[in-house]
Amino acid sequence: MFGMGWPEIAVILVVALLVFGPDKLPEIAKQAGRGIRTVRQMAENAKNDLGREMGQDLSDLDLASLDPREVVRRTFLDDEASPTKPRLNPDVALPSVLPVGARPPFDDEAT
Repeated sequence: MFGMGWPEIAVILVVALLVFGPDKLPEIAKQAGRGIRTVRQMAENAKNDLGREMGQDLSDLDLASLDPREVVRRTFLDDEASPTKPRLNPDVALPSVLPVGARPPFDDEAT
């Protein structure tokens, strides 16, 4: 959870208990839960409104699939066959590494 382990969470709880006291801590936790619930509900409503305005294409939008790490993982690391997935042709030979001291090829017309 947010890169924190149990020891860090325990320290935060102890500090919160010392700062707010045992009588106010449950009320603060209730307010925090209510705030998180409200933010989630607002995000869901905004997503539904956007889907209604833009059509059904965006109503099934999964925001986690837009994460660049997920896109790279899905594109290059998955073994499933995909029509958009780039594939290497096994019949085409890959360029070899030049030996030490050899000059790389140069194309006069390319520059």
